Amino acid sequence: MGQRRALPAASCRGLPLLFVGTLARALQSTIGRAGRGANLRRYHFYVLSRPAHGRRVAPSHVSKGSSPASFFRAMTSPLPAPGTFYSLWQLPEHYMLVTPDHTILDATDLYLTTTLLERADIVGRNVFDVFPREEQSEWQVLFNSLEYVRQHATAHTMPRIRYDLQRPAAQGGGLEERYWQTTNYPQFDDQGRLQTILLKTEDVTAQHRAELQAAAIERELHENQERTRFILESLPVMVWTTQPDGAADYFNQRWLSFTGKPLDAETGSGWLDGVHPDDRASAAAAWRGAYESGEAYQTEYRLHCAEGDYRWVLARGIPRLNAEGAITMWVGCCIDIQDQKLMVLELLQASEEQALLSDQAYQAYQLAQSQRETFYALFQQAPALIGISRGPQHVFEFANPPYYELFATDDLIGRPVLEVVPEAAEQGYITLLDNVYQTGEPFFGKQMLLQLHRRTTGQIEERYFDFSYQALREKEQIVGIISFAFDVTELVEARHKLEGLLPPPPAAS
Repeated sequence: MGQRRALPAASCRGLPLLFVGTLARALQSTIGRAGRGANLRRYHFYVLSRPAHGRRVAPSHVSKGSSPASFFRAMTSPLPAPGTFYSLWQLPEHYMLVTPDHTILDATDLYLTTTLLERADIVGRNVFDVFPREEQSEWQVLFNSLEYVRQHATAHTMPRIRYDLQRPAAQGGGLEERYWQTTNYPQFDDQGRLQTILLKTEDVTAQHRAELQAAAIERELHENQERTRFILESLPVMVWTTQPDGAADYFNQRWLSFTGKPLDAETGSGWLDGVHPDDRASAAAAWRGAYESGEAYQTEYRLHCAEGDYRWVLARGIPRLNAEGAITMWVGCCIDIQDQKLMVLELLQASEEQALLSDQAYQAYQLAQSQRETFYALFQQAPALIGISRGPQHVFEFANPPYYELFATDDLIGRPVLEVVPEAAEQGYITLLDNVYQTGEPFFGKQMLLQLHRRTTGQIEERYFDFSYQALREKEQIVGIISFAFDVTELVEARHKLEGLLPPPPAAS
């Protein structure tokens, strides 16, 4: 630590005692500890006073166990050399004392240690020469604060600023990022004139970094919530959730568009008002039995749609359990099965000669429906094919179990779609993915054929799907594609059989 620098008496003439404001409180605290038996010898206390009345408190004047009264009596001992500049700078804080024209009078030892400066190199220099603007951009903040104190004669706390410190060569050199909070206190003479300004600086780097980390965590949480909401709103099914007691608290936009009602009209048990009167009791009973037993449920009922008529839907819900096995929420969806219902009715109305075939077709429909009419629920539990690809190469980021089953592989994640299903390119599916990724326009396919090359047998397997491709966005940028598909192969095959059995339509006359 540098040698204390003595100023000539002329430089000190008229300066007041420094035991005021912040330093006075620090001194009073230390004196109080002395009264309780603290050892004052670890500090060297100095007073800057007028030359003719200067007093100093040195360790020899106050011993361990001294009372506050004896401490102040010790302050009356005369200075050895009146007119010499002394400072109170061994307190464990970051203090610096400057004149109103920004000339540095002194700084605490801790301040010098932290900034890697020597006392002899800063005392008597302008603070903005010691901390020049070309090294740091926040010098204007300090200048404005000092001017405020000078003009208003009141303390001022500066905004938090960044001022990097030079690392010692032993620590690798370079600058270390640091943040500081400084309060500047005015010091007055007996006539109330501003004599000095005391700068108290606190290192708030840890606090600043903690705030940045908390903000980053908050942003990440918000982005995850928005991503989940986007996925739920993008699915081509009517998604809903309820509280543990079965009271509905969320319906996605597809449900609201289907029913034509606002969200607040559907929550609670309001959704039951849209169920056909003939189906309402059975639908309510099925749902009540599910949430009372805690078991998944599935039922069919007619739901009033925005166009004014009723359409058949398939509803399915499953509970979400916590670590203790208690239900925390229900999640489910409804799928429009009106067309399938009408097809079944047509089959049942066919001739008696085709009754057996109708029954078989209905069974085939039910089997296919078990694949198509299941819904998205917490991704992994969904029996439909749900996949998420990322980037222009459509690399699999997520695929649920039906996806793995379709492609007969355990290795999907991290692989491009073209690598997993090379035959998809010549069938136009890669082009569809590219178009959705580039334009953001969704694609909906109805009973589209996909020919899969089973490499284990060398055979071509034909599968039919109802599916959609929708762009996945993050921060308003397209980053991938969500695919949602139902396997309707058996339904298509059943229709083909039915078309082969029904008589051809009469020729036009």
